[in-house]
Amino acid sequence: MKNYLNLLTDLQNNILYLTINREEKLNALNKDTLAELHDCFIAALNDELIKGIIITGKGEKAFVAGADIKEFSDFNAEEGKNLAKEGQTKVFDLIANSKKPVIAAINGFALGGGLELAMACHIRIASQNAKLGLPEVSLGLIPGYGGTQRLTELVGKGKALEMILTADMISAEEAEKLGLINYAVSAADLLPKSTALMQKILSRSPEAIAAAIQAINAFNHSQSGYQAEIDAFGSCFSTSNFKEGVSAFLEKRKPNFR
Repeated sequence: MKNYLNLLTDLQNNILYLTINREEKLNALNKDTLAELHDCFIAALNDELIKGIIITGKGEKAFVAGADIKEFSDFNAEEGKNLAKEGQTKVFDLIANSKKPVIAAINGFALGGGLELAMACHIRIASQNAKLGLPEVSLGLIPGYGGTQRLTELVGKGKALEMILTADMISAEEAEKLGLINYAVSAADLLPKSTALMQKILSRSPEAIAAAIQAINAFNHSQSGYQAEIDAFGSCFSTSNFKEGVSAFLEKRKPNFR
């Protein structure tokens, strides 16, 4: 694997450990990091030495604490729509449809785009200090990287509505009860547990693994739902409340929505 600015890669025993390396920014997903994730996954999917991928975040605080809001704070509706479409196509759907198994090792905050990244992975394991949520409505937005669809698939419509409409975070323990994550473990056990589970998966037929992922992804999957999210996400950018939400976030104050 080549060297990346915002990613660390480590290949051990056919498992690629992929670490998002923006600890000072709580590993937020900026444009460059998303481009590197796309490039890295394309390379990994075409590398016969790599059989499975484990994604985590650098440091002890955050897996990924969201998107880099400064980058889209002045976007219009069309730019917002393109942001969601490009991200979904090049990164989140690429991961979800990967023929090789992908595990998210959630080592801290997984918020907004960070939780959407984890949900695009096939299996999620979180440390007990992790907090998970989709806070986009507090910015005058909605999730734009598949969050409305994947959260609903994982936890059901009622809980997905509650989490998205309140913008509240939940604990790893609650996330496990809801089925949002597979396991909540101690921080020390996070990578060992993820590795052990990946090793068990990789002991099975790779063709069967790929076929199972494809078949499970086809269950109750509506492409129109993802397109509806992209359209609705884009439309939020034309509202004054989006401008207020982002301004409040950047100024570290409470938003005054109208």
